[in-house]
Amino acid sequence: MTKTTGYPRDLTGYGATPPNANWPGDARIAVQIVLNYEEGGENNILHGDAASEAFLSEIVGAAAWPDQRHANMESIYEYGARAGFWRLHRMLNQLPVTVYGVASALARSPEQVKAMLEAGWEIASHGLKWVEHKDMPADEERAQIAEAVRLHTEVVGSRPRGWYTGRSSENTIRLAAEEGGFKYIADSYADDVPYWLEFGDRDQLIVPYTLDCNDMRFATPQGFNSGTQFFDYLKATFDVLYAEGAQGQAKMMSLGLHCRLVGRPGRARALQDFIDYAGGHDRVWFATREEIADHWAAQNPHTRRARPSQMSHGDFVTAFGGIFEHSAWIADRAYALGLGPTHDTATGVHSALCRMFRSASYAERLGVLTSHPDLAGKLAAAGTLTAESTSEQAGAGLDSLTDDERTMFQGLNTQYVEKHGFPFIIAVRDNTKVSIMAAFQTRIDHDTEVEFATACRQVERIGEFRLMDHFG
Repeated sequence: MTKTTGYPRDLTGYGATPPNANWPGDARIAVQIVLNYEEGGENNILHGDAASEAFLSEIVGAAAWPDQRHANMESIYEYGARAGFWRLHRMLNQLPVTVYGVASALARSPEQVKAMLEAGWEIASHGLKWVEHKDMPADEERAQIAEAVRLHTEVVGSRPRGWYTGRSSENTIRLAAEEGGFKYIADSYADDVPYWLEFGDRDQLIVPYTLDCNDMRFATPQGFNSGTQFFDYLKATFDVLYAEGAQGQAKMMSLGLHCRLVGRPGRARALQDFIDYAGGHDRVWFATREEIADHWAAQNPHTRRARPSQMSHGDFVTAFGGIFEHSAWIADRAYALGLGPTHDTATGVHSALCRMFRSASYAERLGVLTSHPDLAGKLAAAGTLTAESTSEQAGAGLDSLTDDERTMFQGLNTQYVEKHGFPFIIAVRDNTKVSIMAAFQTRIDHDTEVEFATACRQVERIGEFRLMDHFG
């Protein structure tokens, strides 16, 4: 049987323990400045588009004008190229900056491209045109990615090593990865540090971007109304991430800028204030996105492994059928849930298995309990326990009992089963020989209903330990 289609989103990521960034110089934070260069690549009938631009400008409630030029909108974008860019260039030209350059905009801006190159800035690709891609057929978007790379290389003199569409489709990351030439893709807002995705044989690094520490919020509802608000938000973000870095959880802070927005004088001051503030701290690494990608790939290279969400039915049951003792039917049912990337961990698989165990009938759950061996019982003495049970009982010292201890355990086993109808079950890794004996003597007097619930919880705990072993 082939793998069923599972839920594709990964809601787990690195979880509670992201990998150590090990930023250069033992930096507590990596600060990454992006300058979006879109002016001259926006929607415009002069560019062959169906209507004028309506996105990210000073015009409140702007709407696209079909088959018409929008003089006010055009002049706002022109301000970004003519004035805003140069203000930001003077402010930032001594810092590492990544430019998200729309290829057609770069082609119309030779002076600005020259200045970017002379400043040593990284120029990543921001697509062929600054237009919406959500309804674009995949073949058309693939062709536009290829043309963006070709034109970018022609204009800049080297191909882009990073990609960010921005107004993307559900296919964008996959198509950019399949292009095969990008160190990183930035069309994600899913984390504070880079992460890897797999597309066929390609391991693609994702260096996530930001929409909150972004001057675009000067042009969106409930955004920034003043430079003071912008600075305060950037400072708060920096402070939290810097403090986390001091606790061994170094992160990346992305800062998104647009020439026509923060390039305006009343906003540029807030940007300068933040740069001065961040630069006044020690152990801060200002870096381009390409530098961050190179560092992350060297420090945390991707390792492929068998992923439960990508397993065939048979492989899944083989891998996890023994997690609940002699009860492969639980793994069989869990597979049918259609697991996705968020289940590719010990906790994820445990959740799926426990759901099927909990939703099973009383008789089925009782069958799981009775599949468990007695502690230090006849199966152990005969050496016929499962490998998992043998290891677990040995870890608690139950394989080296004295004759008196073994006789006591066997007597308690008999009393317990006669009263409750199933073996005494306890996660031995949570216990010692002494605490197991104490629990045995206490639980034997419980009501069977209470003990059934307790035994089921212990079965789940045993399964959790076994999955932690499986995932290393």
